[in-house]
Amino acid sequence: MSSVCRSLWVYGLAFLLLLPAAQGTAAPAPQQRPAAASLAPYVPTPQEVVDRMLALAQVTKDDVVYDLGCGDGRIVITAARQFGARGVGVDIDPQRISESEANAKAAGVEGLVSFKLQDAMTVDVSPATVVTLYLLSASNLKLRPILTKQLRPGARIVSHAFTMGDWRPVKTDEFTDGNGTMRTLYLWTSDGTVRP
Repeated sequence: MSSVCRSLWVYGLAFLLLLPAAQGTAAPAPQQRPAAASLAPYVPTPQEVVDRMLALAQVTKDDVVYDLGCGDGRIVITAARQFGARGVGVDIDPQRISESEANAKAAGVEGLVSFKLQDAMTVDVSPATVVTLYLLSASNLKLRPILTKQLRPGARIVSHAFTMGDWRPVKTDEFTDGNGTMRTLYLWTSDGTVRP
């Protein structure tokens, strides 16, 4: 065997012996961030219900309305268009956020509202004076300690259809909508007490 062949053979053998060790020390593959769990299926709130929710919360131009699970943005858009309120919509679905932004532009209120692609469980709601929800009761209960910790006293929470466990609402609005469907809205007012 020539010296050139012997050198290639030795280098090749060394490479094969070192390969498993090198593979074992390779950097681990980056882990994908788990997707945020949905707090409710997407079901648009009928406009008639949106209007009643904002009326129940007594929204004015001085309010900042946060809609957690904003869908197509109709609640904060309506608050901006009808009352001049500022609004923030939060949703985990990028398609809903794009739709919300397009709807806000079409309504001419893009200067009053913004939308966040974010998990509602992680959003800072402390600037809100009104929070609107159309989630599930279990989701409302998950959010309750966050809302009651972050919201200032006097802030209002309005939920379409679902309660917050043993936290009694200050007001309930039951009505039959134009399609003959029975609707219930619940209003709570933050009083500074953190509720687990």
